[in-house]
Amino acid sequence: MNEPITLQEPKLLPGDLAIWFFIFMELLVFAIAFIAYAVTRAQNVALFNEFQLTLNKESGAVNTLLLITSSYFVVRAVHAIKLDRVKACITNLNIALGFGAGFLLLKSLEYYDKFSAGITLSTNTFYMFYLSLTMFHFLHVILGMIILFAIVIKAKRGHYSANNHYGVETGASYWHMVDLVWIILFPLVYIIR
Repeated sequence: MNEPITLQEPKLLPGDLAIWFFIFMELLVFAIAFIAYAVTRAQNVALFNEFQLTLNKESGAVNTLLLITSSYFVVRAVHAIKLDRVKACITNLNIALGFGAGFLLLKSLEYYDKFSAGITLSTNTFYMFYLSLTMFHFLHVILGMIILFAIVIKAKRGHYSANNHYGVETGASYWHMVDLVWIILFPLVYIIR
């Protein structure tokens, strides 16, 4: 016997409402950190300008492209699941995870370079902010990848479909927040003088 198809009603926000409270709190924490960075920078312009030049802007730009591209594939995954194309959803999420892993690898190489040079949180105020902000974001990328990986596993087990895709949208919303934070963090720390 065929069960009636019940489509999910459109919502104002994609995914679960609880993730939006979490995203709001995360963005609030990052906003406070960015404001603290900007205020401290305004009081130490010469120091910040000097040590900002030691950062690898090209690496930061590539990382920006990696996260934006990853988010593109997450969008494709959400679109695919809404069309009941589960395999395409899984493929796109796996590609997004690959780009996320590329971000983590490149950022790890940056950290290795800094730590090998003896740079730590206590080196100076600029590096305290650089390391704190980027490592906090790094941890969010890891969490986002864990969430996307969990969605891939659930999708493989048949938990998502065109009629039940809020879990995919929920994970996608978190991933886009991680991307948004980097899009603000990169110019703030690497470029703006």
